[in-house]
Amino acid sequence: MNSITIQPAASVRGEIAVPGDKSISHRSIMLGAIANGVTTVRGFLRGEDNMSTMHAFRAMGVDINDDGETIRITGRGLHGLQEPGDVLDCGNSGTTIRLITGLLSGQSFFSVVTGDQYLRKRPMKRVVEPLSRMGARIAGRNGGTLAPLAITGGGLKGIDYHSPVSSAQIKSSLMLAGLYAEGETTVTEPSLSRDHSERMFRYFGASLKVNPNGVTVRGGVELTAQDVTVPGDISSAAFFLVAALITPNSELLIKNVGVNPSRTGVIDILKAMGGDIQLIDERDVSGEPVADLLVRSSRLKGIAISGSVVPRAIDEFPAICIAAARAEGVTTVRDAKELRVKETDRITAMAVNLGKVGITVTECEDGMDITGSDRLLGGTVDSSGDHRIAMSMSVAALVATGPITVTDIGCVATSFPTFFPLLEKVAAK
Repeated sequence: MNSITIQPAASVRGEIAVPGDKSISHRSIMLGAIANGVTTVRGFLRGEDNMSTMHAFRAMGVDINDDGETIRITGRGLHGLQEPGDVLDCGNSGTTIRLITGLLSGQSFFSVVTGDQYLRKRPMKRVVEPLSRMGARIAGRNGGTLAPLAITGGGLKGIDYHSPVSSAQIKSSLMLAGLYAEGETTVTEPSLSRDHSERMFRYFGASLKVNPNGVTVRGGVELTAQDVTVPGDISSAAFFLVAALITPNSELLIKNVGVNPSRTGVIDILKAMGGDIQLIDERDVSGEPVADLLVRSSRLKGIAISGSVVPRAIDEFPAICIAAARAEGVTTVRDAKELRVKETDRITAMAVNLGKVGITVTECEDGMDITGSDRLLGGTVDSSGDHRIAMSMSVAALVATGPITVTDIGCVATSFPTFFPLLEKVAAK
């Protein structure tokens, strides 16, 4: 199915659960593979991105059993991975390729990583440069800045790295390399990016120290297998939060959502816009905070979004753009240049698609100005192969004057394979 037509909805109502958190699912495979013992994972997201991670570690000799409910990873210890017999294909997953490049930099063997046509366009210098400073030998297209990347690992030394951008992928890549490096590896960011790696490293027994806007990992410490329960992904919940907020007469309960403070920027932003969102039954699961989210339709207003909240909501901005399109007044987004190097340039992609449905958007280098309207037009929009663009424009269709057709929707399977059936379930015609 390459396109879908979404009809306007009268309301969004019911109770749902979204798939497991993509970031935590990736990391559970990676740390389970290099830990000692058997790690069990429940709630794992079986999207294409996470399956790319699973296939890569199977190719390095890790026994991973999946019975459809529980994944069991027989860890091989810090130095037990085997040299892969073929190129490791990371599919469309930026998390897989950047994090695994860090981990492979610490191995005593040769490996090559690549991805699909979209991933091969994404910048890799941001991890290649600091990993090379640690002692990794990495070659690739365009001077080592684009995949495929050929990695000759081993002999790493810890460094003190000040990242120019707040990025959990950069930080996590260096943390994984740091497990194999001599001494300590410290990563400092302009503002704190999501901290799933810090939490999971600590949960698996790594030697870890969290600093202001950074983290220090000591090399050579073996990890111990754990039982991991993956909460629902707030990035997936964000589409349904926005759907219920902008569609009249809506009330939706989203169960078991991860509410890690480094990821709840989307909730803070939507509440600041006037959104009625309540966190119910807050609790802790496998080192991560979890809650149920109750959301009701609300009259939203445009706000200014910038500064430290941006990295805490970076993946949710396509959905936030839809909320802004329905808000009263202008929503300004700044400090979000990172959006230009996601699966696609999300600033331009959202500006173009919102323009097609009658919304005025002005781009700037690090963000955009969105003038809200109570009238979204029907029409045809293009995801550009980006799962979050596809899902966001599908949500916009719920409040359009006519149906919206979204093209190139196969990408949705990378993170949220059940999105369209779930949207149909809660959207009353």
